[in-house]
Amino acid sequence: MLRKILIKTWTIFWKTCVAFVILSVVSVVVFRWVPIPLTPLMLIRNVEQMGSNKGVVMKHDWVPLEDISPKLQLAVVCSEDQNYLKHYGLDFGAIEKAMKENEKGKRVRGASTISQQTAKNVFLWPGRSYLRKALEVWFTLLIETFWNKERIMEVYLNSIEMGKGVYGAEAASQHWFHKSAKALTKDESAAIAAILPNPLQYKANPPSTYITGRKAWIKQQMNFWGNKLDYNKYKDDEEKEVPARN
Repeated sequence: MLRKILIKTWTIFWKTCVAFVILSVVSVVVFRWVPIPLTPLMLIRNVEQMGSNKGVVMKHDWVPLEDISPKLQLAVVCSEDQNYLKHYGLDFGAIEKAMKENEKGKRVRGASTISQQTAKNVFLWPGRSYLRKALEVWFTLLIETFWNKERIMEVYLNSIEMGKGVYGAEAASQHWFHKSAKALTKDESAAIAAILPNPLQYKANPPSTYITGRKAWIKQQMNFWGNKLDYNKYKDDEEKEVPARN
């Protein structure tokens, strides 16, 4: 009797795992081209808003990457993940540094890359459980495999929270500066990037003293990058390293 139960349990387990792998891969492949209309975080925020009896606010307008200012694309890289073009979804150097700082009892430091944040926002729920983190790594590796860096950036800038009920670059640009995401200036791009650590608390316009300081630092980093995000920079380097075939 016990043996039958164990066999049945094991069968259900591995079938569930296989189904999950297939479903997750198919979802990632489909979203390589299809815009993401809604994310789990958006749904959670909507439920929270309904519970507070303050009305549901959700601003979200999907636009292609070419309609998002290159300045904003560079600003979020400088602010959130300066190794974005180099890594394959996980920045082990940043993870090691964060672990050391956390062990010393300093302020808890995150090490999530733009790819990880994208995977979490699109496919998962907020939280710090080991299960959620493991799934985040899985989906991060999937999107790095099936998407390119431009697509990851496009999804990231169309999905992340950028204010109360505000999601994505276009909605944030209209909300904070009353203009399209394509028309954002360097200063405005840095302001939006500066609030990303806590978009429910911070404001891009008018900025607090803290956000003004963060904005200045981000603009300085953008200068170091030559004010340009070249998606092909490290692709070209990798191609040079591949030995020619005889």
